[in-house]
Amino acid sequence: MNALYVIALVVASGFALWRLGRRTRFFLHRLQLSGYKRLAYRTSLAGPLLDLRARPSHLVGALVLAAAWWMSSLGWLSDFALGFSLSLAWSIAFISSRRYRRDRTKKPLVWTPRMKRLGVACCVMAALLLIVGAQVGRSMDGAESLVAWFAGFWLADLLAPVLISLAAALLAPYEKHVHEGFKTNARAQLAERPDLTTVAITGSYGKTSVKFAVREILAQRFPVLATPGSFNTPMGVSKVINNDLNDDHRLLVLEMGIRHPGDIVELTDIARPDIAVVTSVGVAHLESMGSIEAIAREKLTILDPLGPGGTAVVNADDKRVLDGSLKKRNERPENERFGVLAVSTTSDKGDCWAENIHYGVDGARFEVVLRSGERALVSTPLLGRHNVLNILLAIGVGLAAGMRLRQTVRGADRIEPVPHRLSIRKERGLTILDDAFNSNPVGAANAAEVLGAMPGRRVIVTPGMIELGEQEAVLNQVFGNQIAPNADDVILVGPERTLSIRDGLVEGGFPEERIHSVYTLFEARAWIEQHCRPGDTVLYENDLPDQFTESRA
Repeated sequence: MNALYVIALVVASGFALWRLGRRTRFFLHRLQLSGYKRLAYRTSLAGPLLDLRARPSHLVGALVLAAAWWMSSLGWLSDFALGFSLSLAWSIAFISSRRYRRDRTKKPLVWTPRMKRLGVACCVMAALLLIVGAQVGRSMDGAESLVAWFAGFWLADLLAPVLISLAAALLAPYEKHVHEGFKTNARAQLAERPDLTTVAITGSYGKTSVKFAVREILAQRFPVLATPGSFNTPMGVSKVINNDLNDDHRLLVLEMGIRHPGDIVELTDIARPDIAVVTSVGVAHLESMGSIEAIAREKLTILDPLGPGGTAVVNADDKRVLDGSLKKRNERPENERFGVLAVSTTSDKGDCWAENIHYGVDGARFEVVLRSGERALVSTPLLGRHNVLNILLAIGVGLAAGMRLRQTVRGADRIEPVPHRLSIRKERGLTILDDAFNSNPVGAANAAEVLGAMPGRRVIVTPGMIELGEQEAVLNQVFGNQIAPNADDVILVGPERTLSIRDGLVEGGFPEERIHSVYTLFEARAWIEQHCRPGDTVLYENDLPDQFTESRA
């Protein structure tokens, strides 16, 4: 066999394997970003056929294979010439994996034990397809055997997203067994700690910010353990309880998130709260929950485990939260009712409210007032009116835990901005407002208002808001209206996804020449480096996961 022929064959096979590896890794990352939920994963792959699920190179590869088979059957070329041409054409068709080469991912793939198991399962299934292609090729002669060999690569590459979904389905029973083990251990740990007070926080917006504020306030008096970051799933909560809870802790602060009906019940089955916080009911996750009423029912489920000595700390400014909490309390027999501590930023309709609120670029100052008449002054570096509510909720938890108002305020003064939730920093002379985490209609409106109060040229970078169901376009258009009076330049990340924001901007009288559309956050940053000067302010409002990045191809 000619050495050149062997080299061409090896190079072509190498390109095919390299491309298959990149494509498999890309879709594994998609599955992880989708929370390992197969339905969410499949939804993330929606779009033009020749974009993610298949590529133009698959079409070219199919044509190359068909042409090679046809010419081989007609005997137009020698086996050597045909095999060499096939290897060369295949290498050219599959040398590029540009669509899967995202070196600067916002949230990189993490090779957790679960991801490693999925990766091995995908490799095994892809190898089986290659083996089938090789076995079919062995029964053929000449170049036709090479066609069968490359057809195996082509099929494995094309089916990579399907193989990953299949691997997730096959491993689902084992993963469920692993998860149940973590949850059982967590329940056992808590059962041994009757002295431990558990605080559970849920809501459409503000959960993480309230959690960190609660931790800071409670830490003025108690040893506290709080879940880090956005650890708000059954596995995240269980891992923290299993790995970090010790005998010194007296309070456990947990964030509880939802995406689907029943999520709160699963979480409270792991950790039954003594104090439950409901921050808000909004349209976040409307797409998966179906309706605002379903979201309200799910969020308020966190109150069901509260006993007679328990307390619900709720947002009185949100009618669904306040009315739903009072209804749940009043439906119980009087000797089984939990307490309700309502907080408000706008009036004295709660048990704890804010007065004399003053906002500025350095944060906020306001007075906390209790129904008893007691008052205290809070000064915080947190920006935006929604953070006043977050602090009030945290103070409410402190009061429910037995702290005095003065103690809670000392902790409130020490609360630092949560990263990526309207935090402020300086960068090359620019003022950066970082509100990149999980934008929502309330927070986005507040962020735009804060931007409008800042000095210098004001620039907002946003891909808009997601997971808002049928209201997504309308709410993003409203957001465009809210941006219009508060910005000088707008950078929209994702030209197609942000059309409704553009419509809202134009409707609000914003100059079209000041609207700049880009495909990625990295392009937006390049624009800022080129056009912004020291003293200007840039607001980053939301940063979508990589699966929402639009493709030019």
